[in-house]
Amino acid sequence: MTSSSSAKTLVKTILKTPQTLKTKFQAKQLHAQFLKTQPHSPSSTSILISIYTNFNLLQDSLFLFNSLSPPPLPAWKSIIKCYANSGLFLNCLTCFIQMRGFGICPDHKMFPFVLKACVFLKNLRLGESIHGCIIRLGWDFDLFTGNALLNMYAKFQSLEVNGGYKVFTFNMLDGMPKSDELCERLAQEKGKSVIQLDSVTKVFKMMPQRDVVSWNTVIAGNAQNGMYEEALKMVREMGNANVKPDSFTLSTILPIFAEYADIMKGKEIHGYAIRHRFDSDLYIGSSLIDMYANCAQIEDSCHVFNLLPQRDDISWNSIIAGCVQNGMFDEGLKLFRQMLMAKVTPREVSFSSVMPACAYLTTLHLGKQLHGYIIRGRFDDNVFIASSLVDMYAKCGNIKAARWIFDQMEHHDMVSWTAIIMGHALHGHAYDALSLFEQMEKDGVKPNYVSFIAVFTACSHAGLTDEAWKHFKRMSQNHGITPGLEHYAAMADLLGRAGKLEEAYEFISSMHIAPTGSIWSTLLSACRVHKNLELAEKVAKEIFKIDPGNVGAYILMSNMYAAARRWKDAAKMRIFMKKKGIRKEPACSWIEVKNRVHTFISGDKSHPLYDRIFKALKDLMERIEREGYIPDTNEVFHDVEEEQKKYLLFSHSERLALAFGIISSPAGTTIRITKNIRVCVDCHTAIKFMSKIVQREIIVRDNSRFHHFKDGECSCRDYW
Repeated sequence: MTSSSSAKTLVKTILKTPQTLKTKFQAKQLHAQFLKTQPHSPSSTSILISIYTNFNLLQDSLFLFNSLSPPPLPAWKSIIKCYANSGLFLNCLTCFIQMRGFGICPDHKMFPFVLKACVFLKNLRLGESIHGCIIRLGWDFDLFTGNALLNMYAKFQSLEVNGGYKVFTFNMLDGMPKSDELCERLAQEKGKSVIQLDSVTKVFKMMPQRDVVSWNTVIAGNAQNGMYEEALKMVREMGNANVKPDSFTLSTILPIFAEYADIMKGKEIHGYAIRHRFDSDLYIGSSLIDMYANCAQIEDSCHVFNLLPQRDDISWNSIIAGCVQNGMFDEGLKLFRQMLMAKVTPREVSFSSVMPACAYLTTLHLGKQLHGYIIRGRFDDNVFIASSLVDMYAKCGNIKAARWIFDQMEHHDMVSWTAIIMGHALHGHAYDALSLFEQMEKDGVKPNYVSFIAVFTACSHAGLTDEAWKHFKRMSQNHGITPGLEHYAAMADLLGRAGKLEEAYEFISSMHIAPTGSIWSTLLSACRVHKNLELAEKVAKEIFKIDPGNVGAYILMSNMYAAARRWKDAAKMRIFMKKKGIRKEPACSWIEVKNRVHTFISGDKSHPLYDRIFKALKDLMERIEREGYIPDTNEVFHDVEEEQKKYLLFSHSERLALAFGIISSPAGTTIRITKNIRVCVDCHTAIKFMSKIVQREIIVRDNSRFHHFKDGECSCRDYW
């Protein structure tokens, strides 16, 4: 046999078994040999087009396709598939119309691509026209076509729920008709036999045969549209029809149990997955991680994650988000670092998940590192990431950076507006916060539950009671938002700070929902500030009825009795706490120096540099006393000598942290301190003096707000 004849034979063999070709290069080699050895024929050319289509080589496919006049059905089928796979959906539909114009009847393998194009063009009318064509040609009983129809209607159902779909009209492009024109021409296919279907269920019920894909499509459609009960009902029916759920089914229904926080049902699904060996599937693994995390079973989430044989970005993001949502901020940051070390590229959701950990831990240096990574990855134009950055910078004490990022955002959503309003509120910039709230409404963004909490917080920290009442009434009257516990707490806090204690008591007593111990505690704290022991006792009784283990209430009452020199009552409180095993949370302060967080507890001498800290603090105290500082020993609630009281004030945690910050950072550097409880009056006064003496800005975040100390003044203007 000559080499020419053997090449000819080889080409014929490959054309009969095109699946043997594994690369694009091999496909082009076959084409070259075909041109040399084979006479031109529509059937052989159609096979070559099909081969090119399998490798998504659109231009090569079109070159061959345009050489056929007219092209046969297999060639049309391949080019329509290639257009759809290349994302050229309008071209896909135009090609379908042209084929019908030649009088060529489509087969069932073509419709899934045409229906996919309708979904991506968000054109329901066009999809219904294609459905009519399917019915007219008798392909509605085909399983794969039925599944494609199910998928299309499910997607349109989801689009409608999530904001509506619309018919897009395209400009003329390369002589192609507009999509409305396509609709008109396809409508001729519909005839009188078209059944207008408005739900996935109707299509599903008409299918004579259903496979696992059919069931999964309906289940997923219901789940995505929030029809959870219907989705679970379909899973039960699926089992009754002897169709076994697969990994897709399980990963679809697990989020339902996560939403309901139904841990028992979730564990049943987990058990099923293990028995059928689906537990190593990445989608199942990620769904299980999310489910356990939503049910506050983060240890189980970590266990599932650790057992995964492989981990993709979805599973990493799931475990990071789960840890952060459950308050395991350090663990979330640690896992984020491990993800980077594993060479897994973070996605937008990665940063949105991990940023709250930086905000909570006030690790500004890490937040800045993440911000740099975001900029390098060009994620900074994502509204969710930008909102997370606004929140992070605000909570880490840099409200200027937060505002700059907010102002740079092209579009603002409710999350970003709320983040910047709350940021200004916590930093004591009440008028800026209210101005932003007003601007948000002017921009057409409707305030929600959380944005009103931000407004009340701003008013509370500036004593704007009239402004707060105005917004409290507007919230329900103009926006239909029923006040919740957070709104009542913020209003009670505002009235208490303003010294309107009786008004606050009446306000809490008349709430339309039962007040919690924490709401009464805001008033109790105000009673201590304004030294109203009589009302405090009344409020404390309410607290102990609702929340007998409320540590803060016992501490506040003990301190108030001590301040009033009622030492026996103070001792009774302490003894009662001891008997009940109620322990006071120690006062702690944190400061970040050279990318490391240092913790200080009041009176603690364990820091390695304590001697230097003590010496620096002693020197500072002497200098501020020369400037006029007088210790307020009324803040010490112990029956001890005056000198001992001064020492107890001297060793407060924020002062130790401040002294450490001064000796550990260059002159002029801003010092940022976080404290777990309210800054006491004496420390507030002392730090004002210190900021002037050391010529530094000192930012202290307590459990209520930020204090910016500079040149002997505080941003709160002594109202906090």
